[in-house]
Amino acid sequence: MGFLGLIVQAMVVPVPPAPLLPCPLSAGWDKVAEVRLPRLDGAGQPSGGFSAATYRADRDELWLLSDAPMGQLVGWSGLGELGQSPLRPLGVVRLRSGKGANLPPSIDGEGLVLQGKRAWVASEGRRSPEHPPQLLGFDRRSGELELAIPMPTEWQPAPGRGLAANRGPESLTLLQRQGKPAELLMAAESALLQDPPGQVRVLGWPLASSMESGVGDPKPLQPLQLPPGDGWGLTDLLALPEVPPEARLLGLQRRFQAPDQWSNQLVLYPLPKPITPGANAAPLTPLISWDLKAIGLSPDNWEAITAGPPLEDGRPTLLLASDDNFSPFQANHLARLAPRRNAACRP
Repeated sequence: MGFLGLIVQAMVVPVPPAPLLPCPLSAGWDKVAEVRLPRLDGAGQPSGGFSAATYRADRDELWLLSDAPMGQLVGWSGLGELGQSPLRPLGVVRLRSGKGANLPPSIDGEGLVLQGKRAWVASEGRRSPEHPPQLLGFDRRSGELELAIPMPTEWQPAPGRGLAANRGPESLTLLQRQGKPAELLMAAESALLQDPPGQVRVLGWPLASSMESGVGDPKPLQPLQLPPGDGWGLTDLLALPEVPPEARLLGLQRRFQAPDQWSNQLVLYPLPKPITPGANAAPLTPLISWDLKAIGLSPDNWEAITAGPPLEDGRPTLLLASDDNFSPFQANHLARLAPRRNAACRP
């Protein structure tokens, strides 16, 4: 092959796409499958209220966090055949008080990260001492509470300040970068009472090296911008694998308009950077957003997002779960999405 041929060949070598994203970003997503989960578990007990999810690719295990009053983890396998074969139940882990920490009467778990032997849960608050917002650490197998960590002062309820009732913390995701400590990223659903509307605060909780100490002191990060219009909230975050020059965040957003209209979208954010405590930082604008109804996803209360198993063609997938609020008028949906990629983006 001549010198010119080598140049031409180099010019047409496909560029590997960023993990878990369409290429180009404007290509959007394909809905691979959407199913309804059963309303009863293997013991005949009500099952639903799924508000967070984590998929363990090494074991083909999907664990959904139910926001039932005391909380529980519901496991499934067989995600690679979603929509073609029935899912296989893995059982239920019921969350409970432990030797060193007690649960409040209800926790309303909204975010989930599985890290080794621990299950981290973001517990939503109600602006009352009986139902505080917290970061909770459970033994993943037994469901026993090991750590109960309060929110920073600015997130705590006070006159005209703190998280609004039933507005977070809503999202929890694990951020891992080369050469840096792993951390949990947590976000509210909507603005804190003292903040301008249309944005959500984000915290970074550095993970300690020992399971006993759990996490270090949280640091405030740049807030994230919400779509214009009333009713929009951020329901989950997924930290994407690091690609130069930096990692990014995929967000799941919803909007409810009475009596029964739901809007849902995926949004891509730059990774928020640390800010000075108390600083009024401008919110990060999404790099792009994708309307989920436009790709055929049922309009519903979609609350959970996690990476899923790859397709046979090599494309990665996302798994999304909806929260039926234990209502007979809603359903527990589970969906699988794949990023569209043109020929120049296929490795």
